[in-house]
Amino acid sequence: MNFPDFYEQAPVVHTYDAFAATLGAAHNGLLDYHYVDAVRLAGHSCPTVAGAFLIGRAALAALYPDGPAERGNIAIHMPAPQDEGVTGVMAQVLTLITGAAADNGFQGMRGRFKRQGLLSFAQHREGDAIIFKRLDNNARVAVTLDVSLIPADPAQGERLMAILQDCADASQQAAFADAWQDRVRRLLLEFSDDPRVIRITPMN
Repeated sequence: MNFPDFYEQAPVVHTYDAFAATLGAAHNGLLDYHYVDAVRLAGHSCPTVAGAFLIGRAALAALYPDGPAERGNIAIHMPAPQDEGVTGVMAQVLTLITGAAADNGFQGMRGRFKRQGLLSFAQHREGDAIIFKRLDNNARVAVTLDVSLIPADPAQGERLMAILQDCADASQQAAFADAWQDRVRRLLLEFSDDPRVIRITPMN
């Protein structure tokens, strides 16, 4: 595998997808999502990608305490416009895990398996919480992410500047990459269930 070893140690999101079951795409419709799937989707690994993965995992666990979560049965509302900051990146990871898609999603078959329109974005910033809702019983949770407990290496700013100015040597590039992924590792392996980092609030 051309990835850091800790990717395989990260939590796994277990889902059931009725559409996948119908089409025979996955045995019994069971789809497991690993962090490396999110990395392949995004093309990179960072606290945002890892955080979105953990947010989705936490929301699905809260909505489906007996598991697995039903992919395609969840609507998501992002608290900011899709082109603001990292909102779009996080939304893509959440679409991967939940199936919830924006206007370009699958339109369904005779009213079933529809994914289109299950992902929405605020027109203006509405706070930090991402809202997840089960479509079958309307249960909702709000989830926020705070990675301040996992500070970056103080030397990262200087290393990044050198990289962006094309004057970093091999040791600086390696140090930057190692420190960057170490922060991701800590988030995934040490803080994935920490309520100070991933905060889940049930909604009426």
